[in-house]
Amino acid sequence: MRVVALLNVMAGSIEGSSGEKMRERVRSALVARGIDCEVEALPGVNLAEAAKRALQKAQRNEIDAIIAGGGDGTIHTVAAVLAGTGVKLGILPLGTLNHFAKDLGIPMELEGAVDVIAAAHDVNIDVGEVNGIVFINNSSIGVYPYMVLDRERLRRERGLRKWTAMGLAGLHMLRVFPIRRLRVRAEGWVDPCRTPSLFVGNNKYTLSLKAARKRERLDGGELWFYIVKHQTRLSLVWFTVLSLLGLADTERDLRVFGAKQADIGARKRKKRLAVALDGEVVFLRPPLHYRMRAGELRVYAPIPAELPQATV
Repeated sequence: MRVVALLNVMAGSIEGSSGEKMRERVRSALVARGIDCEVEALPGVNLAEAAKRALQKAQRNEIDAIIAGGGDGTIHTVAAVLAGTGVKLGILPLGTLNHFAKDLGIPMELEGAVDVIAAAHDVNIDVGEVNGIVFINNSSIGVYPYMVLDRERLRRERGLRKWTAMGLAGLHMLRVFPIRRLRVRAEGWVDPCRTPSLFVGNNKYTLSLKAARKRERLDGGELWFYIVKHQTRLSLVWFTVLSLLGLADTERDLRVFGAKQADIGARKRKKRLAVALDGEVVFLRPPLHYRMRAGELRVYAPIPAELPQATV
């Protein structure tokens, strides 16, 4: 196997340490499994261009796969380049949360993740898209993108650590408490709504603390929409606590539906909406056109365990 591995030096498990040291660790692990590799350690802002260069190599049959090393933002960036091309993606979960890798069942330690790539078992999975931009986990409108923007402002201005800044951003959000007036159109019906948060998942999410994976499958072929019903600060805080404990009542707290595509419009005329995509925020002009792109991403994943043989 011949691969190009792209490591984000700003990823959670690399940031603050030597990118060169991690590059050598990854290279050694790949070579030990007989994989011919070119490993680059680079900042996140350069990932998309590096992925495009690697894609060209794959299309010239110079390499067999591209590996992304980092967190969900890193995987999102590389997957957006590869979706629909048929080029295989390997994943090294080097970020802080690694939701996508966990939902695929990829081991969190480097050696185990490299073993998955070396086994070369690939599957086709879904990606979502909004206004032409791919996402692998989820997208949201409302309080979360507001908090992410505020978090990054606090980090720039005060030099705060990520989670400290996020906590302060949460307090700021409660003070402002943005309620979005949206119009949801999906498969023949239209629903106006007032909500602090609308969440769109690439496949169905399990709202349970006991779930090892938040999504049991990534090839179900549907986007899932979760519209929070709560209209007050206190009720939103309580809902958040229950959600973290896996105790939220879906019927009481959320409007939930699955669809292959949907349009989200702003009831008040807006030039742009802040939209979170896999933890990053972009500004998009409404209406937001969400659609499922079923089976368009080819990834290395663990080989499913064989079912036990029936005994006679």
